Amino acid sequence: MDTPIRPTRPQPAPTTRVRDLRASDADRERVVSVLGEALADGRLTMEEHSERTSRAYAARTLGELTGITGDLSPEEAQPILVDDRPVSAFFGRMRREGRWVVPVKLPLLAMFGTVELDLREAVLQRRHIVLDSMVVGGRIRLLVPEGVQVNVTGRTILSTRELRTRPAEEGPTIEIGGTLIFGSIKAKAPKRSFRDRVRGRLGRPR
Repeated sequence: MDTPIRPTRPQPAPTTRVRDLRASDADRERVVSVLGEALADGRLTMEEHSERTSRAYAARTLGELTGITGDLSPEEAQPILVDDRPVSAFFGRMRREGRWVVPVKLPLLAMFGTVELDLREAVLQRRHIVLDSMVVGGRIRLLVPEGVQVNVTGRTILSTRELRTRPAEEGPTIEIGGTLIFGSIKAKAPKRSFRDRVRGRLGRPR
């Protein structure tokens, strides 16, 4: 008797580690700029500057770039931030901005505090990002580029939301899940310049 052949289930694609994401030319130039400032104010010698600059231009991944300026500025001021740890705010404010990598699932915790995420220069590891949130009496503030959609799917209890974004039809999505109790969510896209508004109007079909 023949053994029935069971269909194989497709395996999910492996998630690339944040540190292994490819670096762009702009990422390398950010690091080189910091090295130039360190040389100018005496924090690096000529030899150190030359060696680190060579490493920066040779770097292929974001992880290789992060260690080059680690001793030149605090973590929040680094030109490239690769950090997938939870973002937490307890009775205060935590802000993440600049060039940083947003993991596929990022835990957020706001206990009577405010978590601010500026995604305008961030690298989204995937087109669908989940912010797994636990908010009690706290606030989530998002600043997203034009074209990014923000959806709130989490359980909300006596919480408010204000979404002023300009999503594109097939643009990336930021999903805010988890639980929000006596909290608030605000997400907005930067204001368009007068030139961009004119271009948008001229480009509309009549």
